[in-house]
This record gives sequence, C-alpha cells and structure tokens, in this order.
Amino acid sequence: MNAATVVFALLFYAATLTCVAGLAWRIRDYARTPAPLKIPTTPAPTTTGGVVLRMLRELTLFESLFKANLWIWLFGWMFHVALALVLVRHLRYFTEPVWFWVVWLQPFGLYAGLAMAAGLAGLWARRFLVERIRYISTLSDHLMLALLLGIAISGLWMKFLSHTDIVAVKVYALGLILFDWQPLPAHFGLYLHLFLVAALIGIFPYSKLLHAPGLFFSPGRNQADDPREQRHLAPWAAELEKTKV
Repeated sequence: MNAATVVFALLFYAATLTCVAGLAWRIRDYARTPAPLKIPTTPAPTTTGGVVLRMLRELTLFESLFKANLWIWLFGWMFHVALALVLVRHLRYFTEPVWFWVVWLQPFGLYAGLAMAAGLAGLWARRFLVERIRYISTLSDHLMLALLLGIAISGLWMKFLSHTDIVAVKVYALGLILFDWQPLPAHFGLYLHLFLVAALIGIFPYSKLLHAPGLFFSPGRNQADDPREQRHLAPWAAELEKTKV
C-alpha cells in the first residue's frame, strides 16, 4: 500500500466528517432562527400546496433567477444540472453492481462534464467582465469558482487526455466505504482531482456554496401569503405576549 493511498483515505475521511458536522451545525442554526414577520416574496402562493410547487420550481428551474437575469440563469442552471448528472455518473464508483439507472445516464454524464465547465467559465467570466459584479466580487468568490472549475477540468483531462485505471479507482472508492483500503493508482491527474474534491467537501458547509439547504429555510420562499387568514407569531414573540397578560 503506497503513501498516496493512506494520505487520500485520511483526507477524505476528515473532509467527510468536517462536511457532515458543518452541515448539521448550519442546518440547526437555520432551523432555530425565527422568522419575525410574514415576508414571502410577492407575488406569492396563498396555500401550502402552492408554496411546495413554488419551492419545486425554484429548486429545479431557478425561477426567480430566470426572472432576474437570463444570462446568469443560463450559466447557473447549466452548471447545476450538469453537476447533478456528473454526480450521478460517479455513483458507478461506489456501487456494485451498478444501479441500472446510473448505467443509462452514463452518456449524459459524460457530456455534462463539458457543460459544467462551460457554465462555470461563464459565471467566472461575468465576475471580470461586468463592472458592478467585478466591484463586489471578493477573493473567496474567485477561489470557489476556481476550485469548481479545477475539479471539472481535471476530470475531463483524465477522460480525454490522460487516462487512469478506473477499475482500480472503483476498488479504492469501495474500499473507503467498507474501511478496507485498496491501492490507489499512481496518477498525477487523479491526485489533483481527488485533492480538489476533498477540499470542496471540507469547505462546503462554511462557504457561500451552502445556499442549497438555506433555500428551504428562507421565509421569502417557504411562507404562504396569508397574513389575514392566519396570524404569524414567532416563538419569542409568543413568549412576550404571555408575559404581558
């Protein structure tokens, strides 16, 4: 067993623990933060079913972004859909036998890697080419995009230019899950790709990338527009009312 096998195994275990702990902390923080007012973004649905449909449109179609800016929506939606397909395609490394629907999506996942890189390139170019966006962009914004683009490019590099032993990579991935470490193929592109992925996993809960779960706790999205029919009272406000009686 070579040193890279041990280093990357420990790196992925540490990154996973950091990610899970960070997600649990952030979600707990979101859930405990009360919404002081009834503040859905209007026009808003007036029923719970309408809120669910609105959230589904927001999660799958990025409806509000589509209405705000078509170019950002195009690159953002392209990136997220492509990323989802790429993640599904990579499930083949963690399942044996490979699930049938993962096999069916393999060709789409291949082209999704190209779309993912194109979407990220468009989003990053916007931070240089649009003056007002360039003005408010921070170093972390550029680093996150560089990290994601580095993952996409290193993966495409191994697919089209510098191949590695994907069978051995799958054996290694399954070994990580079963705590039965197997040798990791010696390949610079693979090392770079895995390091960037581990870095992304580790910093995800502590970065701006954590907007996905935050959407479910956004009062502008998860509230129905029914203040006349149902009074909204935050828990801390209810306690204040009790003390006044």
